[in-house]
Amino acid sequence: MRFDDEPIEPGDPLPILPGHHSAGRFERLLRAGVFTITAELSPPDSANAEDVYARARIFDGYVDGINATDGSGANCHMSSSGVCALLTRAGYAPVMQISCRDRNRIAIQGDVLGAAAMGVNNLLCLTGDGVAVGDHPGAKPVFDLDAIALLNIVRTMREQACFESGRALTTPPKVFLGSAANPFVPPLDFQVARLAKKARAGAEFVQTQYCFDVSLLERFMQQVRDEGLDKRLFILVGIGPLASARAAEWMRTHVPGVRIPDAVIDRLRRARGKGAAKAEGKRICIDILERVREIPGVCGVHLMAYRQEEAVAEIIDRSRALDGRIPWYPGRDRHSRPAREVDSPTELPEEMLA
Repeated sequence: MRFDDEPIEPGDPLPILPGHHSAGRFERLLRAGVFTITAELSPPDSANAEDVYARARIFDGYVDGINATDGSGANCHMSSSGVCALLTRAGYAPVMQISCRDRNRIAIQGDVLGAAAMGVNNLLCLTGDGVAVGDHPGAKPVFDLDAIALLNIVRTMREQACFESGRALTTPPKVFLGSAANPFVPPLDFQVARLAKKARAGAEFVQTQYCFDVSLLERFMQQVRDEGLDKRLFILVGIGPLASARAAEWMRTHVPGVRIPDAVIDRLRRARGKGAAKAEGKRICIDILERVREIPGVCGVHLMAYRQEEAVAEIIDRSRALDGRIPWYPGRDRHSRPAREVDSPTELPEEMLA
């Protein structure tokens, strides 16, 4: 129990503001109109909590939320719920991904309650990759639900305080609901229509697949605005650094929904010298971030820097994506803040960040 005159500890919930669904900083920033940054933490193949914290600390002072993937690519790792439990214990703002591939609606609803009880404020509802592409191709896929059905169920739990069966909940989960979108798979009309279905099902924020084709994203966002979905959804565009031309070619061949124009691969191929391709990959990511930020309706970016997590800080600093603000991280107010070369720092009210 905490008394009113005691300081708020990292794991303590913040007051839920009017019009908000969660007690989290991530939702507060988006609803305040702040350009928001999330990053993806690849769960370890380990039962050691320190392995999670070591990966999270790379993002300290640079991101507003950390996604914990749920068997991404149908590969087995530490569970998303386990990672999120550890992150909330330290005070981080995790986004718990829930894939419909591995669990039925009974297990998933139980996971939602458990996550909310542990202080997880943000859920990303996903259908999930098929098991054939992962490291356990003999596993039995479940797919009792898809992302839209899952959104509907969790929204019912939150707003009607009951399970899908109708049985009452004592305390509903206070969570901010999200889903994924892929603006780069034709036809765009279908992608926008599916996004509208997700909004109607309860999605409030969206994180997209990797963007390497900004012109295609611009056309997608125009349709999003035409449908008024930019007023209903907070859209964070997926970006990430490419390590080499070879890695880019592999990604566009093997990762569903990733479109990488030849011009991007040519830039990587022309980079000569040790480390030149990785440096060029970061420059491409920065260029994309700067262009994406100017597109009306884009509320932030989701950085996916697989095996290049240390590049996130450089990409954010060089792009000036944070406008000088320092996202909260454990112990921020006790540590010296990282130096930022910015022209006009933006300060937010402390209650937005605490």
